[in-house]
Amino acid sequence: MHKQHKKTRRVKKMNNMLNLEPKLVWKYFDEITKVPRPSKKEEKIIKYLLDFAEKNKLEAEEDEVGNIIIRKAATEGKENTPSVVLQSHMDMVCEKNNDVDFNFETEAINVYIDGDWLKAKGTTLGADDGIGMAISQAVLLDENLSHGPLECLFTVDEESGMTGAFGLQKGFVKSNILINLDSEDEGEIYIGCAGGIDTVATFSFKTKKVPNGYYSCKISVKGLKGGHSGDDISKGLGNSNKILNRFLWNITKKTDLRLSNFDGGNLRNAIAREAHAIICVPFDYKEKLRIELNKYTADVTNELFVTEPNIILELETADTPEYVINRKAQKQLLDSIYACPHGVFAWSQDIENLVETSTNLASVKFKETTIELVTSQRSSLESAKENIASMVATVLKLAGAKVEHSDGYPGWQPKMDSKILKVSKESYEKLFNKTPEIKAVHAGLECGLFLTKYPNMDMISIGPTVRGAHSPDERIEISSVPKFWDLLITILADLRSSTYL
Repeated sequence: MHKQHKKTRRVKKMNNMLNLEPKLVWKYFDEITKVPRPSKKEEKIIKYLLDFAEKNKLEAEEDEVGNIIIRKAATEGKENTPSVVLQSHMDMVCEKNNDVDFNFETEAINVYIDGDWLKAKGTTLGADDGIGMAISQAVLLDENLSHGPLECLFTVDEESGMTGAFGLQKGFVKSNILINLDSEDEGEIYIGCAGGIDTVATFSFKTKKVPNGYYSCKISVKGLKGGHSGDDISKGLGNSNKILNRFLWNITKKTDLRLSNFDGGNLRNAIAREAHAIICVPFDYKEKLRIELNKYTADVTNELFVTEPNIILELETADTPEYVINRKAQKQLLDSIYACPHGVFAWSQDIENLVETSTNLASVKFKETTIELVTSQRSSLESAKENIASMVATVLKLAGAKVEHSDGYPGWQPKMDSKILKVSKESYEKLFNKTPEIKAVHAGLECGLFLTKYPNMDMISIGPTVRGAHSPDERIEISSVPKFWDLLITILADLRSSTYL
């Protein structure tokens, strides 16, 4: 096992994923990057998994919502070991830089190696959770492993609604032990996660012609890191919607700014990286506007010089738009974005450095006669989740918006007496001669929903090191993958029937 680690370090500078170790894992991750799999559009990856099972003569089953389960019998001598389900999700977050021309529904991810990191060119990589899928496939095909009865569950639509976990029926999974493969830190074992809910506001507007004597321009915010709205919410990253809106809101106090469009962020579970607005101001304010933007840029750069060193604010002349929105709707929108909370709301009282409750102002989108503002809230406490969602909704309602909540999903309460946790911890210590960190994560894992269908399920979540998930900065640490693999196969080998007596 340790030879694998050394071999990986020797080959990681090569620009071919297939040279990396463990070869079987990277073989399947390479295949997965070539299969388009946006959330809610998993038809191609479902076919890929079913073809994989058929080709390798493995039992496979698809449920009504598209979840796939593939089963493998126990190896000789392990027939009486408790059955384990390895779980990952099929879909990926589809984010790209604005200057990148890429179609997630038809194109393969453009992958490259940079030192000890595997990255994608200008888009999300899909390691979340493609690497979990690849690990599962490798376990299914590696005949040198020792394990009891195995199931590999691949769920749909984790990233945009957890449809697969919601739709999972009782009895589809036979195992009472689940290892979720969707965590993003090697050396850490997760035993809890936050629940979440979306709060969506809709503003109506009327259109007006652009007044005569007005200068039209585009104000843009670029260069932010973005990231996962759960894992990265505590890092103090910039939110492009808040940064852009703050400038516009202040300019409305100094001149007659008229708003034609505001477009920022994309996904409810990603921190907004880029935003732009088309505005009109009186011609005699044109040069003052540039001066104000320069001053504002200096302020924001100073405020975020550690977390967002590459922030860019741009002003460029634009064609005169067809219309601007009426003043009342403009004020309602800008006031609500300014007042709407974003970021950490409360820290855990039980676990050090764990966010308990947060909210993310994810996106602002203009439609034909409405503006949609999407936010998402997370908390490890159900009551706190409802409280922050109600707080955000109240702010938006006061601004005149129509507000709706999603159904939400539950959190996963930690169990320190978990038997699979005990086995996993001992396996890690045996392999690496150190104790893993036992944690909960401020992100939505499907584990909480699994417990509603399988209340006696014993669960942990593990994974290799992934950074920048949900953004084009997403990357996987190559040297962490062999450790992830070694830990998983050791856990499976170390499980005994006596553990669950």
